[in-house]
Amino acid sequence: MTQILMPKATAVWLIDNTAMTFKQISEFCDLHILEVEGIADGDVAAGIRGADPIANGQVSREEIEKAESDANYAMKPNSFDSDKLEPKTKKKGPRYTPLSRRQDRPDAIAWLVRNHPEITDAQISKLIGTTKPTIKAIRERTHWKINTINPTDPVSLGLCSQIDLDGIVAKAAEKRAKAQAKLDAEGGGETLTPLPKPEPEAEKPKVEHTLESLFKPST
Repeated sequence: MTQILMPKATAVWLIDNTAMTFKQISEFCDLHILEVEGIADGDVAAGIRGADPIANGQVSREEIEKAESDANYAMKPNSFDSDKLEPKTKKKGPRYTPLSRRQDRPDAIAWLVRNHPEITDAQISKLIGTTKPTIKAIRERTHWKINTINPTDPVSLGLCSQIDLDGIVAKAAEKRAKAQAKLDAEGGGETLTPLPKPEPEAEKPKVEHTLESLFKPST
């Protein structure tokens, strides 16, 4: 059986988005059924974002539908022959997005802009297959459907894989860190201006009192 990438994250997604049984999910993700039940109860994998196995290319939608219609069906992941795999040249230009999912791109853009401001417009465009003018309109809140946009994780929308998203976030964070380090090196680091010392208070004249002055009648 082909090993599933990110088994817990995949189990989270299957629990939230399918009608598969815990047994089917445990067998597909190679997890103990009690671990899958713990994920469903929130006791295990808390905070882990679900990974769509369809978007990751690990299983077909048809296989999930078969598993949902038959509780005894063992879902089969896609298999790859590593000996026949050849390196693919990277495609230039934005990623192709099916027509049925293009209406979800504004929601994904809003999510990326809000949660990952370090990602550039060019990276967002390449990640989910959109245009820079659309991204700019959403950033500036001038998009024609800005009032109905609901920021949503592009992975859950099926617009990109979790691996691709994590890769873009890591590259953007690294680029920002290098730029900040360069600025610090060129500027020599900022130094705080010392606070001025408080001026000493004027000395009050000393008044000396003697027994003679105290009892001396005033004139």
